[in-house]
Amino acid sequence: MDRLSDLFERFRMRAHLFHSGRLCGIQDFEAVPGRGFLHILRHGALDVREPGPGGQAAGFSIDRPSLLFYPRAKAHQFRHRLEDGSDFTCASVEFEDGDRHPLVRALPDVMVLPLDAIDGLDDVLRLLFAETDRVRCGHRLVADKLFEVVMVQLLRWAMDHPEQLGIERGLIHGFADPQLAKALTAMHATPGASWSLESLAAEAGMSRTAFASRFKQVLDITPGQYLADWRITVAKQQLSRGRRLNVVANELGYANGTALSRVFRERLGVSPRDWLAGQRDAS
Repeated sequence: MDRLSDLFERFRMRAHLFHSGRLCGIQDFEAVPGRGFLHILRHGALDVREPGPGGQAAGFSIDRPSLLFYPRAKAHQFRHRLEDGSDFTCASVEFEDGDRHPLVRALPDVMVLPLDAIDGLDDVLRLLFAETDRVRCGHRLVADKLFEVVMVQLLRWAMDHPEQLGIERGLIHGFADPQLAKALTAMHATPGASWSLESLAAEAGMSRTAFASRFKQVLDITPGQYLADWRITVAKQQLSRGRRLNVVANELGYANGTALSRVFRERLGVSPRDWLAGQRDAS
């Protein structure tokens, strides 16, 4: 069962190398809407500071090779303990639909993991560091792709260990449930299918009652509400790419554009036309 491919085929992710080498003193990373950060600490020790409630700084310390992943826009600061600084390889990460990307919404503000916590990561990092340590033709292109592989491995780990990230409900926790994951993957793959509670329960290999109860408990939303939200998420993406309303409605299982518009307004409080106008104004 592939829990990630359909999500990333519909909502793309891009990583861009922006630093490799020593970082010394104090570095500030600004919060930019739609942009996250993936930092790989290869050597060194540092204190991480983040803005907290009421202007108070919160933070944590790292003293071993680790991954730091900020999925959403969040300001943070590195303070290095050693005079010669710390050795980092860093990339910015952009998710299509920004903070509204289904996986981005489901992740904590920051993930911090020792490099040896993720099985199979060593081989990818060896290739990544080989590209970032020497300047060769196309090294940034290769490094960007390898950063994306690291991201997939990180997300695989998150789906298998949601409790270690403090995730109690939501999509990541749903993916960690072998039965619910089957129904979620089916909805993601074919949002326009004529899904019913019975057919989704069958995908999960559960009774109708047991499926509905566990789905609500784990994702804090009913299967019908999740499906409606997923369809609207896909509709927004397709409409923003210039697809016609009636075509999108047909692909998502609605009788016509009017039916999609009605659900769109119920979920978002605006019509598709007004939402598109707002997107254009914002850009």
